[in-house]
Amino acid sequence: MKKILAVALGALFVTSCVAGDGGPGLEPIPGSITYSGQPRTKLTKSPIGSTFTHYFYGPFGERIEEIYRIEPDRSLKIVSRQEQDIFSAIND
Repeated sequence: MKKILAVALGALFVTSCVAGDGGPGLEPIPGSITYSGQPRTKLTKSPIGSTFTHYFYGPFGERIEEIYRIEPDRSLKIVSRQEQDIFSAIND
């Protein structure tokens, strides 16, 4: 039963995991820095085009890593997202 649940949740996470060039399919999710819009403060000291990583936990306990890039207008763009589900550490 554990394996069936793990496979089902794994399939769900794989289909929701999007990585790439930050195209239209890479929308902010709860926990993303830009989920409720762009931050009010601008990153004025960071070079345009530089990237940084943001880690947080999703609603099912999965660890999510997002990489953001600073755009010329100082807004943030998600360029990559990776998820690790909670069952990846369980040994059967």
